[in-house]
Amino acid sequence: MMKKIRFVIAGSGWRSLYYVRVAKALPDVFELCAMYCRTAEKAEKMAAEHDIHTTVSIEECVSFEPDFVVVAVNKASIAEVSMEWLRRGLTVLCETPAALGVEELNALWQMHLSGYKLAVAEQFTHFPEYSALLKVAERNIIGEPDFLNISLAHDYHGISLMRALLNIPTDTGFTLRAKDYKFPVTETYTRYERFRDGRVTDKRRTIAMFEFENGKTALYDFDSEQYRSPIRRNSVKLRGVRGEISDRTVYYLDNNNEPKKSEIDIKTRLVKTGYENPNLSLIEEVTGISFENETLYEPKFGLCGLASDETAVAAMMFGAAEYSRGSGGEPYPLKCALQDAYMSILLRKAAETQAEIKSEQQIWNKR
Repeated sequence: MMKKIRFVIAGSGWRSLYYVRVAKALPDVFELCAMYCRTAEKAEKMAAEHDIHTTVSIEECVSFEPDFVVVAVNKASIAEVSMEWLRRGLTVLCETPAALGVEELNALWQMHLSGYKLAVAEQFTHFPEYSALLKVAERNIIGEPDFLNISLAHDYHGISLMRALLNIPTDTGFTLRAKDYKFPVTETYTRYERFRDGRVTDKRRTIAMFEFENGKTALYDFDSEQYRSPIRRNSVKLRGVRGEISDRTVYYLDNNNEPKKSEIDIKTRLVKTGYENPNLSLIEEVTGISFENETLYEPKFGLCGLASDETAVAAMMFGAAEYSRGSGGEPYPLKCALQDAYMSILLRKAAETQAEIKSEQQIWNKR
């Protein structure tokens, strides 16, 4: 058994609380040493609300000798803050994206080449359902995938799944066209609230076409309502020469070229958590996933009352600890995280300008 994983959180926003929930759900695996806050008022508030140790001292955080520090600050500051903690000799597990600009992405790669240990918490390929989907795709049951219609996650998260499902190396060039649309939708859930008054608001939906130089193509389609709204579904369709995967259904030809249809079987249980937030009070925990009598997923830490996002975060945390201790590689290759962020930058640029964008080779892909 691995000794308990000790970590620090730098940041006190919404995303930092995912790591708090993981630590509370798995106290035999993870130990949260401290949450670093910039002000005493914020530190006192977080300590009182979440029953955790908080501090305004970076030196105190370093003195704990944690396996890693989670950097969960605003996107504009995340690269700078990550580099600050790296320079203090700590392994960093930073939230996504690694940076908002190419220059900062390059700086992070240079620190990596100098021996600093930076991991990016791109957790979506570790979601139980998406990790199972990837395993089915990797079986070559539909042949080599060449077209993807993906509506699962935004920007860099969606791009990480896109590249994984289509098996796109980071150094593959591409052209991109995109456009933002606004459509009305009845609001249901925000991060913190549940609306029942039928209010309608315009939401941005981004639709983009990625054409890769190896001939593969991806249609990206997403708006943020899909993360929480019960009236906006996530969906995926992955096609290959011998079949396609449509959400949980796989259509393919067997070895005798006979058509087959099989389901990816996802078993879940409902868990009442006690949290007041309506998004967290009742969660669906994945208990197992199988396909054609093959087990694709079992809970790594057993059943512990975590939703898919927190389950994926826990996997990233475990991997970051192994990476920090020298007993494992990067939990998500840094060049992949940097490429995801770079492609996301180009996606935003394409949507804003409505011009065709062509990628350029970046330093993390040069040999």
